[in-house]
This record gives sequence, C-alpha cells and structure tokens, in this order.
Amino acid sequence: MAEPLHSVDSLERTTPAHACIVCEREEVETFLDLGETALANKFRTRAELEEPEPHYPLRVGFCRECGHVQLTERVPPSAMFEDYLYISSASDTLRDHLHELSDVVVARFGLDATDLVVDIGCNDGTLLDGFQRHGVKTLGVDPARNLAGLGNSGVERYVGFFDSDSAVEIAERWGRAAAMTATNTFPHIPHVHDFVAGIDTVLAPGGAFVIEAHYVVDMLEQGAFDTIYHEHVSYWALAPMQRLFARHGFHVVNAERLPIHHGQLRATVMRVGEGTVQESVERLLTEERRLGVDNVETFERFADEVRRIKTDLLAMLAELRAQGKRVVGYGAPAKGNTLLAFLELGPRAIEYIVDRSPLKQGRFTPNAPIPVVHPDRLLEDQPDYVLLLAWNFAEEILEQQAEYRRQGGRFIVPVPRVRIIP
Repeated sequence: MAEPLHSVDSLERTTPAHACIVCEREEVETFLDLGETALANKFRTRAELEEPEPHYPLRVGFCRECGHVQLTERVPPSAMFEDYLYISSASDTLRDHLHELSDVVVARFGLDATDLVVDIGCNDGTLLDGFQRHGVKTLGVDPARNLAGLGNSGVERYVGFFDSDSAVEIAERWGRAAAMTATNTFPHIPHVHDFVAGIDTVLAPGGAFVIEAHYVVDMLEQGAFDTIYHEHVSYWALAPMQRLFARHGFHVVNAERLPIHHGQLRATVMRVGEGTVQESVERLLTEERRLGVDNVETFERFADEVRRIKTDLLAMLAELRAQGKRVVGYGAPAKGNTLLAFLELGPRAIEYIVDRSPLKQGRFTPNAPIPVVHPDRLLEDQPDYVLLLAWNFAEEILEQQAEYRRQGGRFIVPVPRVRIIP
C-alpha cells in the first residue's frame, strides 16, 4: 500500500491499482505522472490550513489488453465523496444541460408517472429536478451527506454509495427503475464490475442506463490534462466500456458525443435482447480506432503535449509578473486544482480565485492555499488578468464578466493552447 506524502489515517491511503479494472490484466502502463497532489475538491477552511494536508500520487496508465485508461493509484471513495463541495446548480450551462437530458430520457423511453428514475451521484438534485417536471418518480443516490439538504427538498435520497449491496436495499425499498442515470459519476467508480451488478439489480426489464462521462477522445484532442484527478479513476473510451457491460449481459445501444464539460460521451446501455444497437455505436468505435485510442503511443504523445502546455503557461505568467501585472483565477473546479498543482502555482502567482459556489467561498484551494472569493471581487478590484480555470464554461463566464472585460480586464485560457482573450 503506497504511503501519502504526509501521515494520515490508514483509510485515506492510496491503493495501488496495477490491474486493469475492466479486463483485470495484471498491470497498466503509466504514461503521465502529475506528481503528488492533494485531493482536488478538498477546499480548506482557514483553521484547516494549520493541519497537515494529505498528498497522493497522481499517475495515469493504459491497458494494452483492452485499451482502458485509469489511475495507477487510487484513493478510497470515502475520503473524497462523503463531504463534497461541487454542486451542479452553480453553472447555468450545466443546469440547462441536465434538464435537457431529462427531457431526452423521458421522450426516448416514454416515461410517465408510474415510472421510477434513479440518478447515481445525484449531487444537489439538479437532474432529478428536470425529471420531476415530467411527473416521473425519482430517487437520488449520493454519499455526500452535506449535499443531502440542498436543492429540491422533494427529491428522495439514498445517502450512501451505490454498489451491489446497496442496490438490493434500493430495489426493495423503492422498486425497480425504468431508467437509471449517472452524469459525471461513472469515471469515479473503482469497482466497476460490482457497480454494473448493482445496475442489473435495480434496473427493471426493458430499462435503460444512461451514462454521461468525460470522453477520453476529447481529453486527447484538447490536451485537457486537468480533467485528471483522484476522483476520476477512469478515462472512458467506448470500446472498453462495451467490453465491461458485455461481461454482465448488457450492450451499448446508443453513443453520442456532447460538447458539455469540454466534451463528453453519452452512452445508453440496455440488456442484450432489450434494445436495438444504433449505427452511432459503430461510427464512434470506428472513429476511436482511426484516432489511435487503442494505442499507448497516442497517450505518450498526449503526455508530451501536457508538458508543452505547462511550459507555455509558466512562461506567460512569468512575463506578466515581470511587467508588474496582477493575475487572479476564475472558477474553483477540481480540474483547476490539477492545473495549479502541476504548475506549482500558489498565492504569489494567483492572488485569489473567484467562484459562484457559496460552498467554496471563504475557503482555500488544496495544495498551495489560494483564497476563494465571490465573483463581485473582480469588478471591485479590477485585476489585470484572470486565469480561466473553469475554461470548459468559458462562454458562460465571459458573458457574465462582460463589464470586467469592458473595463480592460483580460482572460487567460490555458487549454488546449495558452491564449489571451480581451
């Protein structure tokens, strides 16, 4: 068992993940090492700054047997998800997207008031709010106790992790589901075979499981290394996902690429014999093969690109400091903390970060502690440049900060290439 950088309780230690979690090949091959970092969503209070902060290895590997991409060391989920500071409703773009997803699922599968939808990793219930607009029954599953009181109080919750054991209790208490969803949750699952067994328990005959997850093709195309952090055990392509579900008697019947979160894969999964496989599945598999997603060399080139981004961004920030310019950050997502840690940026380089989430305001980033404040600070302070850490919501943020820009403020976009937006 690998030790973290600082001494912590044994429950918080990382577990080596040498075997592929999909095909169980004995070892995956590391292609990118982002160093030792703190947990990306563990924003600290001022009092907690005096306490030791656990750091863990952050390395990504490729399985030559099935092509799955995953972390090579894992942190126990209990250390990351039982107290969670990310909320879906903090972004208007994401809220609208999740409501659109509920519309699609209801229409595609003809759901009505007699049907149950179970959302795994329901967060503050934003997606389930969308389903409730259609009158369907809903249940949210999420281990984060601090989020249980947020959002729509009418959303029923099972507070705990979803696995084969909790699935039995859920099916007994609430019945079987006509549809199940997991948005930005499926990459978090370390024991994927047990998870799919739980899906089989809860999903009613003829039901569908709809996944939305960061898509490894978009990560490669955009150099989006900041989507790598300890919560994301897996970086999914469609081919290994197919292999996983086939082992449990399921197949992917539809596959779509989405622009949200800088690029996601939406996969619809049903039991074999209970859904017709659409042409979209083979089209996406063909595209993956064309792009070389099944070759480790593709990921080694990605690692080279990550190092180039680091060099370019550090050079730009050094030049701005030499000119006496002030730089702050916008957005305190987990991805931003991966970027800050990899570049070793702290409050001397980034004075503060603004974020709309009240759960993060007044806290400090993991790793080097940068204060998180309300977005109003930008206009009050008018710093010269803002490093756009939440660059996947660039359009929304730039629109919100039109007045800051009108007064001469500029944004730095770090990925996929370092550039300045006036």
